[in-house]
Amino acid sequence: MKNKNIDVMEHTSEVKFKVRGSSINKVFENIVIAISDFMARGEKIKPVLKKKIKISGEDNESLLYDFLDEIIYLGDAEGFVVSKAHVKIKGKNLEAELLGDNTNNYPELDHIKAPTYSEMYVKQKVGKDSKKHWEAVFVLDV
Repeated sequence: MKNKNIDVMEHTSEVKFKVRGSSINKVFENIVIAISDFMARGEKIKPVLKKKIKISGEDNESLLYDFLDEIIYLGDAEGFVVSKAHVKIKGKNLEAELLGDNTNNYPELDHIKAPTYSEMYVKQKVGKDSKKHWEAVFVLDV
């Protein structure tokens, strides 16, 4: 933007992720790992508790948004922090078994406020090696 009255600045309250996987299910499983690593600052979250979730969405992006929102809700409302997941997506429906622990066992967790639709996508891509893979990009308000 070329307007002397406007500066575009980095916003320190958001974090952007790009996550890849061999399938759409694997991308969503890797998203959980990314969130876990971010929140725990690299500390390993023990997978000692289980939560099952079911989500329906209009498209892959709405599934991703609602998936992220549910993970954040579980942390805020139920004190559950994720470490890994087993995800099955069929059409517009997602079922996941989330593994994790109680947030009280990790006093230094970074908080995530909400997902955003900003720059969000979930799509199949072809890599430099001509192999297909899935990729998701999303931004979280922290």
